[in-house]
Amino acid sequence: MHTVIVGGGISGLAASYDLRKAGVDNVVVESKPQFGGVIRTERIEGNTLECGPDSFISQKPAALQLIGELGLSGGVIGSNDGTRITFVQRDGKLVPLPDGLMMMVPTKIMPMALSPLLSWNTKIRMGLEYFRKPSETPRPDRSVADFIRDHYGQEAVDYLAEPLLAGVYGGDPAQLSVGAVLPRFVDLESKYGSLTRGVVAQKAKAPPATGSLFRTLKNGLGELVEHLTPAPDSTMLNATVEAIESAAGGGYRVRVQGSWIETRTVILTGPAYQAAKLLAELDPTLAAELNEIEYGSSAIANLGYRTSRMPKPLVGFGLLVPGKERKRMRACTFVGNKFSNRAAAGWQLIRCFFGGVADAAILDESDASIEQHAVSELKDLLSISAEPDFCSITRWPRSMAQYTVGHAVRMEAIQARLKLLPGVFLAGNGYQGIGLPDCIQMGRAAAKAAIELK
Repeated sequence: MHTVIVGGGISGLAASYDLRKAGVDNVVVESKPQFGGVIRTERIEGNTLECGPDSFISQKPAALQLIGELGLSGGVIGSNDGTRITFVQRDGKLVPLPDGLMMMVPTKIMPMALSPLLSWNTKIRMGLEYFRKPSETPRPDRSVADFIRDHYGQEAVDYLAEPLLAGVYGGDPAQLSVGAVLPRFVDLESKYGSLTRGVVAQKAKAPPATGSLFRTLKNGLGELVEHLTPAPDSTMLNATVEAIESAAGGGYRVRVQGSWIETRTVILTGPAYQAAKLLAELDPTLAAELNEIEYGSSAIANLGYRTSRMPKPLVGFGLLVPGKERKRMRACTFVGNKFSNRAAAGWQLIRCFFGGVADAAILDESDASIEQHAVSELKDLLSISAEPDFCSITRWPRSMAQYTVGHAVRMEAIQARLKLLPGVFLAGNGYQGIGLPDCIQMGRAAAKAAIELK
């Protein structure tokens, strides 16, 4: 066997696809019954429900490129950006994020000045930030909270950085590395001093944006997994990898539920802590570095309501709940507004997010309990008093990689140790990006390296 791929998420499936195209024999070993990792699409009452990620960013080409190679480009749809409004809870009320906000960086004066989201003290500080000059000495890695607080103050951390990152990472901005999570902003700070001035300058130089920021497949991202998963055969195993050893004649031995597979190369695509367990005998130092990568947990509740039972139409893409105001729900998406072809005629879909690093305990609660949290909070925020017509709960324990302060240094150490294990490669959301394009790119890069290894 040339290559054993441990983990059948999108990174592992993308790696296997490239190996098969190159005529290289490989086997994907996935411990869970379903391939695709956190990508899972359900259909209820004619509605398309995403139980994991619902889209990917079009600015990173790897996902669209793979979709094109699979012949699925005709099924790509974009988000309805003309109606994109995101609300943030402030003092119990929903306030729209002001126009011109690039993540947490303001680029337009009047929308920010008129917004009730932030106080006048913070608005004035944001205005003065425009005149900030670059530092004369390089800055060490900092937390996102320290970085944003330094530029815009604590209120911007509480009502911009924290809810935005809680929606993406389920993480704590006081722990997340700004260099790993927001590298573009670090570069702008180094060049311009002011984030606002840097973003405005970049926008002026950039060509006009074409197409939607978020893309997905009309029939759900599960279609991507289906096209990457061959008909059941010896190359796709639902089994557990128990150990990896060096082989006497070179290469490695991989024990899969009691049986050994001899292989030249191994691609580990699961969470870093699983890779650490399998590599502990080969390189304890590498395993220790991998174990330093933290993970958060999440739960998604997909709620379906018949439109006739809703008090009024939903407006915008959804809402974010800052930690200072949070009960249990972190955010929710109004699915039919964000993407066409998701909600069936006569239905409204709401996707609610729970968990994160601060509330992993909610995954231990029953489906009924999680549903009740969602129903109660939607009643308070959106005046929806009706019970949902259906609710689908999905749990993802320890699935959201947290790029904490020092992540870049950790990755350098991990890459250095991997050089001592020729033929072992890592891919997945724990390393160089958490989005679908990132994971696809890492999986394909690992496959290329495995093919080239002599």
